[in-house]
Amino acid sequence: VRLVESGGGLVQAGGSLRLSCAASERTFSIYTMAWFRQAPGKEREFVAATSWSADNTNYADSVKGRFTISRDNAKNTVYLQMNSLKPEDTAVYYCAARVDTTTDYARTSSYAYWGQGTQVTVSS
Repeated sequence: VRLVESGGGLVQAGGSLRLSCAASERTFSIYTMAWFRQAPGKEREFVAATSWSADNTNYADSVKGRFTISRDNAKNTVYLQMNSLKPEDTAVYYCAARVDTTTDYARTSSYAYWGQGTQVTVSS
């Protein structure tokens, strides 16, 4: 499956952005979808994940209450609404997909498919 992110950009602290990830697969609905991010010099880290039915979502503690993950299976798209952005949210954000739900949703190794990433920069 091919994943294409969009929606990144430059925003001031306290602002909002909405990232989108469009998937090429018609079977998109069977995939658990997630967002990860990677800041310069740091490892890629988990941000948020949603089950195929969107009835189960998980968030990193650092974004809980500020970010919301959602999906529209009819459009093969997953979103990440980011509010109250902070400079420390600056990173390249990646969309990821997996079929095997027995693995740890927060580990990069659990995901077989990745997008190319979109840059989010939050200025202070």
